[in-house]
Amino acid sequence: MFASASPAPASPFGQRISVEQVEEGHELAPKFDPQGLIPCVTTDHASGEVLMVAVMNREALTKTIETAEAHYWSRSRQQLWHKGATSGLVQKVVEMRIDDDQDCVWLRVEIAGGASCHVGYRSCFYRRVPVGTERGQGTKLEFTEHHKAFDPKAVYGDAPNPTQL
Repeated sequence: MFASASPAPASPFGQRISVEQVEEGHELAPKFDPQGLIPCVTTDHASGEVLMVAVMNREALTKTIETAEAHYWSRSRQQLWHKGATSGLVQKVVEMRIDDDQDCVWLRVEIAGGASCHVGYRSCFYRRVPVGTERGQGTKLEFTEHHKAFDPKAVYGDAPNPTQL
């Protein structure tokens, strides 16, 4: 007796057939860029604060939908990234939205430990760029967060920093 192969799980994504279907329909039909990625804005579900902007590929978007935990595509590591798998700062999805033409995802999350940035700050957007008349001489960045939420060395140890020069 031969074991039959399990059927491949059905894709949660529909075909993009018409503008009306994409913009006004009930079917999730995301548009990935030529590299197979879609941008994702992630905010705190309670405050609305932007925590990070990342990208997802099909697998990351599918896993996020299936698990209600944020998964992204790490361009620096070239691999699927389950946010918080190493640090414990898992992003639990409270709500997922897709924009009008389905080429951008918005996650509203709650985070165990209250921080999202690998540098140790709550948000990846922890510095402000002066603009217009505030600019004065140059564009010196101003910190909007003055204390780290966690110590990255204690959390990540010897893991390589994902920031690339």
